Formats: sequence, C-alpha cells, structure tokens
Amino acid sequence: MLVKCETKSNRVKGLSFHPKLSWILASLHNGTIQLWDYRIGSLIDKFEEHEGGPVRGVCFHLTQPLFVSGGDDYKIKVWNYKLRRCIFTLLGHLDYIRTVEFHDEYPWILSASDDQTIRIWNWQSRACIAVLTGHNHYVMCAHFHPKEDLVVSASLDQTVRVWDTSGLRDKTVSIGGSPSGPGGANDVFGTSDAVVKYVLEGHDRGVNWAAFHPTLPLIVSGADDRLIKLWRMNDSKAWEVDTLRGHFNNVSCCMFHPKKELILSNSEDRTIRVWDVTKRTGIHTFRRENDRFWIITAHRTSNLIAVGHDAGMVVFKLDRERPLQMSNGSSLYMIQDRELQVVDMDKSLKGVNLGSCRRATNAMTSELKSLQFNSYNPTEINVLVYYTQDGGCYDLFVGPNSVTSDTSISPKQGTAQAVAFTARNRFAVLQQGGSIGIYNLQNELSKKFEPPVTTDYIFAGGNNRILLKSEEKVVMYDLTARKVVDEVSVAGGVRYVIWSQNGAYVAFMSKHNVLLAGKNLEYYHSFHENIRVKSGAWDENGVFVYATLSHVKYCLPNGDSGIIHSLPTPIYIVRVHKQTLYFIDREQKVNKMRLNCSEYLFKLSLHKRNFNDVKMWMTNGRLCGNAVIGYLKSKGFPEVALHFVEDQQTRFNLALEYGHIEEAMTAAAELDDTSCWNRLGLEALRQGNQQIVEMVYQKTMNFDALSFLYLITGNTNKLKKMLKIAEKRGDVMSRFNNALMLGNVEERVKIMAETGQVPLAALTAKAHNLTEFMEKLEDQLQSNDISAHIPNKTRLFIPPTPLCRPTAGDSGNWPLLMSTKKIFEKSSFEAAAPPPMPGSEAFLDAVEGPEDTEGGGAGAWGDEDEGLNLGEAIAGAGDWGGDLDMDLGLDMGMDLPAPVAEEKGPNVTLGETSQAKWLRRRKLPADLVAAGEFEEALGLLRRRLGLVNAEPLEIIFREAYWATCTSLPGLPQAPSLQWPLLSEGSAKAKEVSPMILFTAQVILERVKEAHKLVTAGKFNDALVIFRSALHSIPISVANDSAEEKQLLEMIEMCREYVNFARLEVTRKGLQPTQVARGVELAAYLTCCKLQPVHQLLTLKLAMITSYKASNFVTAASFAKRLIQGNFGPPEKNKEVVTQARQVAQACEQKASNANEINFDSKASPDDFKLCAGTLTPIGASEPAVQCPYCNSSFHASFQGKLCDTCQLSEIGANTLGIQLRPI
Repeated sequence: MLVKCETKSNRVKGLSFHPKLSWILASLHNGTIQLWDYRIGSLIDKFEEHEGGPVRGVCFHLTQPLFVSGGDDYKIKVWNYKLRRCIFTLLGHLDYIRTVEFHDEYPWILSASDDQTIRIWNWQSRACIAVLTGHNHYVMCAHFHPKEDLVVSASLDQTVRVWDTSGLRDKTVSIGGSPSGPGGANDVFGTSDAVVKYVLEGHDRGVNWAAFHPTLPLIVSGADDRLIKLWRMNDSKAWEVDTLRGHFNNVSCCMFHPKKELILSNSEDRTIRVWDVTKRTGIHTFRRENDRFWIITAHRTSNLIAVGHDAGMVVFKLDRERPLQMSNGSSLYMIQDRELQVVDMDKSLKGVNLGSCRRATNAMTSELKSLQFNSYNPTEINVLVYYTQDGGCYDLFVGPNSVTSDTSISPKQGTAQAVAFTARNRFAVLQQGGSIGIYNLQNELSKKFEPPVTTDYIFAGGNNRILLKSEEKVVMYDLTARKVVDEVSVAGGVRYVIWSQNGAYVAFMSKHNVLLAGKNLEYYHSFHENIRVKSGAWDENGVFVYATLSHVKYCLPNGDSGIIHSLPTPIYIVRVHKQTLYFIDREQKVNKMRLNCSEYLFKLSLHKRNFNDVKMWMTNGRLCGNAVIGYLKSKGFPEVALHFVEDQQTRFNLALEYGHIEEAMTAAAELDDTSCWNRLGLEALRQGNQQIVEMVYQKTMNFDALSFLYLITGNTNKLKKMLKIAEKRGDVMSRFNNALMLGNVEERVKIMAETGQVPLAALTAKAHNLTEFMEKLEDQLQSNDISAHIPNKTRLFIPPTPLCRPTAGDSGNWPLLMSTKKIFEKSSFEAAAPPPMPGSEAFLDAVEGPEDTEGGGAGAWGDEDEGLNLGEAIAGAGDWGGDLDMDLGLDMGMDLPAPVAEEKGPNVTLGETSQAKWLRRRKLPADLVAAGEFEEALGLLRRRLGLVNAEPLEIIFREAYWATCTSLPGLPQAPSLQWPLLSEGSAKAKEVSPMILFTAQVILERVKEAHKLVTAGKFNDALVIFRSALHSIPISVANDSAEEKQLLEMIEMCREYVNFARLEVTRKGLQPTQVARGVELAAYLTCCKLQPVHQLLTLKLAMITSYKASNFVTAASFAKRLIQGNFGPPEKNKEVVTQARQVAQACEQKASNANEINFDSKASPDDFKLCAGTLTPIGASEPAVQCPYCNSSFHASFQGKLCDTCQLSEIGANTLGIQLRPI
C-alpha cells in the first residue's frame, strides 16, 4: 500500500473522487461532508446542512460542479461546490438513505434506502422518475452500470438484484419521449420503465454491497456471511461463478479494480483484502489495529483507491505507476507490458522490443524497481533491470547496438539488493550481507569489497565510481583509488539520482527535496517542494527541469528557479533537448511537447554574462514586466533592464540605481520634473560629474548651490559671473555671499552701503584700508569714530586659493571605474575574467612599483564614452528669467565641453583579486579563511571533520585572516589600502599562495610550550594550549608529506595530552572520600601515550597514590613498570627507580588492594582504551565510536554528541577526514 493521503475524522461512511481535480468527498457519521485535496492532504471545505444523523452516501457529478449526498434525515441534497451551498433537496424516501450516485450521461440520481426502495431522480427537473420496488429489507446500495442501462442493488434480504432501465431511458431521455415532471413518478408503478432483470441468491445473510465490473459482464457482492461472491451474467440469465473466503467479519464493501484484474474488499474485521479475479484467490491483506472499514472506492482514471474507516480515510495505490526508463542521448530504454523496449525519440515515439522481463508473482504489483542503461559503453546495449521479488534480483541484458524488430536478448539473472553500472564492462551489486561485488558483463564476480559506510542502496556515480546511499546521506566512492570522494545529505533520503548527459551535473531527488551538485558532489543548490517531486532531467545547458504533481519547473545550479507551466496530470520527464520536453504519462506512452524555456535561458545567459543572449531572449522571448525588472535588479543588473523599458519614470529610476547619468538625464529631460532634476543632481554630485551638477542647478535655478559648486571646484571666473547675476536679480543675500566667497571686499562694502549698513561698510573699508571708500562714507558717519571697533590683532579674511583651476577642455569630472557604454552595442561581452586589454601593463603590482607606460597618467583613467554632450537635454536650461544670462558672458545653455581624455586609453577593468587566484589554485580551509570566506571554510570543515561547534574557531579564523592582510597608507585624505600578504608569487602572477599563520613550525612551538607547563605541573594552562593547537591544525597547510605527517602526529599527541590533563584536573578536584576514584584516574594517567619524562612522572604519581590508598597490588604493578621502563638516561632516573624498588618490596609483603578499582593492572597499557566522555575504560567487547578529527574513543551512547577532547566534531560522524595539502 502506497499511502498518498491519510486523514483523521469521525467515521467515514461515504467517499467519492472528483473525476478531474485532486479532490475527494468524505461523508461522516456525524452528519458532516468534508472536501479534501488528497494531493497535499489539506481540508478544503465542510458542508453541514444535513440534520439528524450520518451522511452515508456522496457522489461527484462527472462534468458539472455538483455533488449529491444522502443521509439519515431521509433527504437527498444536491450541492454546488463553487457556490459552497446546497442548491436543492429531493424528498421522497421514508427511511435512511444508504447510497446516492449520478449517472454518467443522463441527468439522473440513483438512491437506495432503508425504506426497501430504490429511486431514480431527474436532478434537472428535481423530480422522482422511477421507484424500484422488490426488495423486502433495507437496500444497502445501488449502482448504475458504467455503459449499459442496468442498475445493481444489494439488500439485507440476502439478494442482489439487477434492474433494466432501458424503458425508463426511452421514456424520459429519448427525443419525443414524454417529459419528466412531478407527475411522472405516478406512472412508474403501472408501467415497465424499470424492471428486475435478475435476482441473484446465494448469500446466507444480508448483502451489504454489489458492484459491476467496468468492462466485463461480472458482478461482485459482499455480505454479512463474510463471503464475497463473483457473479456472471448474459442477456438471459445470471449465475454464481465463485466464492471468495477469507474475511472474519461482515464484508462492508467490495469492488472491481478499474484497471487490473483484481477485486478489493474491506470488512468490519479491520482488513482490506486484494483478490486475483483470474485465480480467484487472495493475494494481499492490509490490516489496521483498531479501525473497522466501511467504504471503498476507486478513481475513474488513475490508480488511486480510497477507503473509509472508524477514524478517517486513507487514499492509496496498490503499486507504483512510475515507468521504468532511462534515456541516453536520443534513445529511451523503458519497460512496457513486461517488455524491454528502446525508443528513438528523434525519429519516432514507438518502441522496439529488446527482450522480455520476468513475470510478476501476483497481479497486484509489478515488482519492478529500476532500470539502468550503461552509458559508459558506446559499442553495445547493456541494461540492468532490478526487481523487488524474491528479496531482490536483477536481469542483465547485453546485446548489439543495432536494433531490429527481430532483436531478442536473453537476460542473465542474479540476486541483489541494488545494482549499478560502474564502467564500460562492469557493474556493481549490493549483496544481501551489505558487501559490494563487481561483476563483468558475463555476470561473473570479479572482486568484492566492504563499503566504507553502511549502505542501503547504490546508484551509478560516474566512470569507476559509485554512489552509496546510507540513510539520508549519499557518499561518492572511487573504486580505483578506494577512497571516499565526497558526500551530501538530502532530507527524506535519496530516491532517484539523475545525471546530466555529459556527467557534469547530478540531481538527488527525495520525496519533497532536490539537491543539485557537480560531478564530484560539489554542492550547488537544494530546495524543498510542498508537493511531491515526480521526475526530472538536465537539459543541454545545465538546467534541471523537473515535474511535481501539478507543475513543470526549472532550477539553475545557482539556485534561480521558476514555473514553466502547469500539468493536468502527473508526467515523468525523460529528456529535455532543444526546448522540447520528452515524457512518459501514466498510460506508459511516450510523448513530447514544446517547452517554453525563454525564462530560464534568459536567467542562465544573465548568470553567465552572455549579454547578447540576454538581449535575444528579452526581445524574442516576450520577457517583460515588473517581475523581470525586479529579477534584474535583485541580481545587480538594472542596466540590462534599462534597455527594455520604455516608461520614462522607470527608466529614470533604473538609470539612477546603477549610476548611468546620461540615461537618467535623458529621462529627466522627458519628464521635466523638479524632483527628478534634484535626484539627478544628487547622483551626479555623488559621482563627481561637475558638468551634470552644473546643468541641473541651472535647470532648477538653484543659485546658491551653483555658487557653492563653483567655489569648491575653484572656478572663480564663473563665480564672478554669479555675482553679476545676483546683482541683476536684485538678490542682496546671494550677491553678498558671492562677494564673500570671492574675497571681493569692495563689493561687500558697496552692498552694505547700499542696504543702509553704513557704519559696517565704513568699518569694513577701514579694516581693509580702502581709503577711497572711507572718504565717501565719512559724511554719513556723523563724526562717529569707528576705529575703536577694530580689534588690535586682525588677520585678512579671504577664501583659500584653489590649488587646481579648471582649464579649457577640462571637464573636472571624477574618473569612473566602470564604463557606462551600452553593453548591447558590443558584438560580445566578456565573462567575469576578460582577456588583457591593450595597455594593461599600466596596472602593475603596486607593491613592486609600476613603471611608466605609454598611455598612462590621467588618460588611463578616462572612460571611453564619458564625453558629455548635453545637447538638447539642456537647451533652454540656461534661461534664468528676464535679462540675466547671456549678456553677462555666462552661457547657461551651452554645450558643455567634452573631457580631454575622451577616447584615450582603455577602461579601468577590475582584475582578478589575489584571493580569487589562490582559491582557484587550491581550496584548503586555510586558503578559504585567508580569503575571508569563513562560511565556506566552516562548510568544508563540516564535511571533512564533522564540525558541529565552530565557536572555538572564531578567534583562530580572525587571527589567520588578519595575518594575511596588511594596510598601506594612501594619498592624503584617502583611506588606507588593504593588501594581501603572499607566501608565494606576486600580485600580478597567475598563481599565488597566501601567508599561512599556523604553520607546522608555529604549532610545534605551541606544543613545546605546553610540554613545559606539563612538566611544571600547570595542567589547566597546558590543557588550554593543547586544545588551542588542536583547533589550529585544521587551518594549517603542509608543504610536503613530511610536514603532513608531522601535523598528523601532533593531532595524536595533543589528543593524548588533552585527555591526560583532563584526567589530572578531574583527579585533583575529587573529594577526600573518593579514594578509589582517585586511584583509578591515576592509573588511567599511566596509559596515556606521553613523552618519556612525563610518562615517568605519571607512573611515579600513580605508584604513590596507590600505595597511600593501600592498593598495594596496583602500586606494585606501577613500580615494576618504573623499574623495567626506558625513560631516558638511567643516571637521571636513578632516584625514582630506587624508590620504585623499595615500594615493590613493601607491596610484595602486603599483596592486597584495599579499594576495588576499574583497572586491570595486568593488561598491557597499549590495549587500554579510555572513553573521553566518562573517563572510564571501554571493554574489548564493548562497541565504541570515535571522533572523526582527533580519534578520541567513546562509548556507543555518545554517538552524535560533541567530542569532549577537541570540542569541535560530532562523535561517530562519517567524514572525509582532514586535508592538510592539495591532493
């Protein structure tokens, strides 16, 4: 049973599938009717107008938005689910209504009731047109024949009756027939409009259900006698064919499967049983623990079946409908009707038989699991077909490439849990014991090996590679190198693996999740779908096109996705080629259709920066609207959208967004809106485009801002003209400000005198020693002495002198890094790393000191088309009103001069950064950290070391990153320059390597420092440094195999010393009463693999601790190890050895242990295994797990927890292992 939807509710008494939509009606025992979408398992609506008890029957109309229901309130209600209400009620039955049903063609409703009658209603006239009497007990069900004018009914009178309604059809439906109406029912009793054709007797108790076969003259019935009977009929009679026994309680419902030769029945014995019609035997039983089944129904066109029980309903399938297929180029290999076929999709969609598959063991399931074609062998056909029968088996088809209608390949057979091709002439078999065997095409075992992980299933993984599925993980294993390449995890577990035709991409599909990766399992993107993902295929551009239950969608490797179109029914995609979709439907037919790929090809072209293709798809693909503009903006390409937008306001906004001043100015001129001009001026000011700023200020008549612009750019000539303009305008304040900015004292004196500020004017003139003005102003001062107001210490107040003044032909615009040339005017547009341009030698390594080159200087920074020709855009913009402009020599409507460096030199193009160079060369964690790619480095460490706690690495990452950077002082008032420190190469070299902080030598020095602390007995401090060394090693790089070996040895050493320090710190923290535990921990210390000097100290410590605790046997064992051990020069250890001899002699006399401890003193220290979590021994027969990084051992209960030794990795995780130098 493949469950598609399961609901929880009151007892379900009636069910009906919608003929087209993924809906199902469920009528409940509490009087509610529920409408469910079984595809997503959600409740859509509820209908609750029935009163007085259960609703037992419900049925959708075949074409109209209607359904009918009948309940214990004696009412038949017809509902419109679009209006979400009952539209009318049919009254006539006198007791509970058991079933209701629409006729497929006629406007009839059939109802069966406990009033012992069956009624036929015309739902258009809303009248009863026939009453079928004859049963003498409750009528439990009644159904129309799918094709003929027959009705079958079942009753508790132990009979099944077949009724002929052809007379009723002739009377009420045929042309010229008498109209049906309210009075039509009265004629039924006296005419032969619907008569009994057969009465089937054979059940010993009441019959609960009867149903017609969809195509054959068969009837099936189920009764309270626990039997299912099969009946056959012809034109003259009907008779019992066989009886099916197996239920242990009343059979509540039964039916023929609409597509297979099966009978399905359910019962109050809490089972659903499947019966083979041909063999007339039970072939399967589905059982529930607590729920009785009441109703069963099947979908008209699909293989869906629904059952209702005491606690809800279940929608399920008996077997998978997925076709077994695999495409290779234009050839599609598939199984149809148990025949292996090949279809040439470029020529015809009809298949040619290659051979026959095994027969199914029963009629319910096909037992076919997978089909694989050997794409590595171009010279012949190799196909593997895997079956689930007999515990798993396969057929191997090997035949010539040339296929004719007479071709028949005999398969070779074998048993397996899974199979997959691995090379041109080999395939892998996952065997029952979990091992993997490699077989040749003669089905002979070549070799056998144990996989590196527990393997549930295998998939093809490329030439000489295999994908191993282990729960939710998939591991790529290289058969030649015998090592794990990489691994990925897919939520829900991988069901299908789909490779692109060239093997560069792979998609892993689960029920609701898809993960896209490269050929070496490089992670690209993963996503989740709310409804089931059914199939998918890669197109020739590297885009994954996939189908859900309701849509065809796409996903690019960079994560961009979207919907191509919706689907009326599910399909199984087999190929996407040249914008054509090839697929198989659920009828096992191969189809093709044109696919609208414009959207994803446009996004792909944009991602690859193929702007010619972008232009083509936007022009020819009818891509427009806010969605596309929003997408271009979100991806950082508003300038692309600019070329396809006609609305001037939108063009203006986009042009400002990506800084295209000329386009924005053109749009602003069209809009001629003050707010637009102001925004344009702000953006031009931000970019340092003096010409545009000047023009905007002129256009908006922002005189104060224009004067300030001339001040800061040192354009005193135009500032003088602004003074004259202010005088003409009569703007005193503007005139004074301009005079102040010019340092024109005479003009300021004139302004103050003209405005009545004579004392102030005289004071200014006297302070600046302007005697000619003083003489004119003396008469107005009225003998007032103003000298007292002049400070003793005065300084001349004038504006600063500009260092650079604009010259003729100099625009004064700032140089821009990127060219604003229209990208679509070029014949092609380079990708992210364009080839060197002429004159690119001007961009040398700044550290090494660039040489002067031809075309250097300011010309090298000039933009190709930054020449500013305002033209009509500012025509008239210089009209300042009245007679205030051209006569003063300030040309406000001028064509501003173009920059001198207009066409000199190339654009400044961003080259490849040093970080990008060293990451292109190698991607070790140290390289990623040096480049600032912390997230990617952590991801790599998760795959390599099982990292789950990144907190200890934060400071190490920062130190490693800072060690690769230096800061160089820039020009005055400019920020400093960040520059990478390189250990190999220079900034202009193609291959560089970053400076590595944590080298093997640095880490070795740390370890030596920690050794000194151990010798001094500072165990807490030593623990911190040893752990720090463990944290630093993953960010180290080994230059050769010797350094790599040294670093790996340091991991082992640090692990031992960390555990040693933890043991000693724990021992010292014990209470005085914990004597036995103290002896244990001291004993464990002696099993740590330490340096000889430290080993000597631990043995002495353990010996003394044991002796003081009266554990003399244990103390003697330590004394013996001290005497026999080699701990360096004997003369240095003479005193310790002497003491050990004395202790040994004393212990031999007492020979007892006062405290029982968990330590075997007779065992070899090399065999001792310590659990780093509990600090207790792990027995030889006990299961253990290890840290994937430091290899510390733990009890099996620590699986999945954080390692206490390194505090980085997940205990027991399957990882790739640490990498310290490039492979």
